[in-house]
Amino acid sequence: MLTRDDFRSLLQQRGGLIIDGALATELETKTLDLNHPLWSGKALRDHSSIIQGVHLSYFLAGADIAITSSYQASTQGLKDHFGLDEPEAAKLIKKSVELAQNARREARESGKIEKCRRLLVAGSVGPYGAYLADGSEYLGDYKRAFAEFQDFHRPRIAALVEQGADLLAIETMPSLPEIEAIVALLKSDFPTTIAWISCTLRDAEHLSDGTPMADVLRLVVGSEQIVAFGINCVPMRLCTAALRNLQSCFENLPAPGSELPLLCYPNSGETWNAGTKTWSGSHAAAENELATRVVYWRDAGAKLIGGCCKMGLKDMAEITRALQDG
Repeated sequence: MLTRDDFRSLLQQRGGLIIDGALATELETKTLDLNHPLWSGKALRDHSSIIQGVHLSYFLAGADIAITSSYQASTQGLKDHFGLDEPEAAKLIKKSVELAQNARREARESGKIEKCRRLLVAGSVGPYGAYLADGSEYLGDYKRAFAEFQDFHRPRIAALVEQGADLLAIETMPSLPEIEAIVALLKSDFPTTIAWISCTLRDAEHLSDGTPMADVLRLVVGSEQIVAFGINCVPMRLCTAALRNLQSCFENLPAPGSELPLLCYPNSGETWNAGTKTWSGSHAAAENELATRVVYWRDAGAKLIGGCCKMGLKDMAEITRALQDG
């Protein structure tokens, strides 16, 4: 596990880091059927070598960070849908880290990337809404007690940490109470673990559950374990305005110097239908438009940039070129 200082040093050295793109999108290009409540979690059990290959492809396309295939693979979900017991579920979650670590080793041994380039594995921690498999991660309208959120997230985080993820990607978070519970859980149970937190949005200024992003920001800057903050799986058109809003919120924080590196990894702008488990609409940006948007996001303060749903290898290559050329 990286330390906060390790992460800051790497970010300062590189100037910015590239997060990988959509896992499920690339798995579907391999003709895998992901129409299942566990989504890519099903592929983790049944097609792990393909997942490792996708991680490798993203590293070779320019990604500095691979996000593990554990977003949908909560221990509770694995118990419910696969009939696994707690140790078996933890073992499968650990496998998601191992696959990304193996891909990192392959990338280094390929001779196709700089030997000095540090590649990271971020353990994905999806929201409770992802477990519900009804699109709740885009609404944040579910209610659970503080302890219930912690009990849900604890075993997956433990498995990711035990397997040696470099940091956690606490992602697609739509609800302030859930974020509060996770931040407290990290402090009490995983005090040496660092993480980023990224959220889904109602609009450029509000979390999906309606909480002003300024309120979320005040919470996360108070944690020594949160090393970056931002947005993911939101339409590309929202990113620049949302990043600028966060920059403005930093300026209004009571304690100067409290800024966190910002991150964004949006979806393509297509619309998710939770009932049919399908996307509709078209990609919101052609290649030259995506490159322009990426430069806008960087100029709006994003230090970590990548792609989420429907943003595949082709988009990753374009993001890499835009940041290298810019």
